[in-house]
Amino acid sequence: MVDRRPVDIMPNILAPVIVYASLLIPVVIVVVATLSYLGLGLAPPTADWGGMISDAQNYYTTAWWFMFFLGVALLLTTLAFNLFGDGVRDAFDPRSDRLFE
Repeated sequence: MVDRRPVDIMPNILAPVIVYASLLIPVVIVVVATLSYLGLGLAPPTADWGGMISDAQNYYTTAWWFMFFLGVALLLTTLAFNLFGDGVRDAFDPRSDRLFE
């Protein structure tokens, strides 16, 4: 019987766990924003992107930039975390031949 201690397994599992966690952050941000936009998220005194975008709909005809810049901030944040996660994956696996993936 092979003795597999956590000390032997952790170095091999650490990189995929870090990559998976960094790629899940934007998913969680978008899910929380979506739930808040629908009114199922955080309580109203707490500021979050979904609630702010939902409130900005009331002013869309007079102040379109409220909704626009909130949406752009949400998009750029999720894009930044996705690119960070992809960079971390490339850093932990430099031998992969992922040229256009």
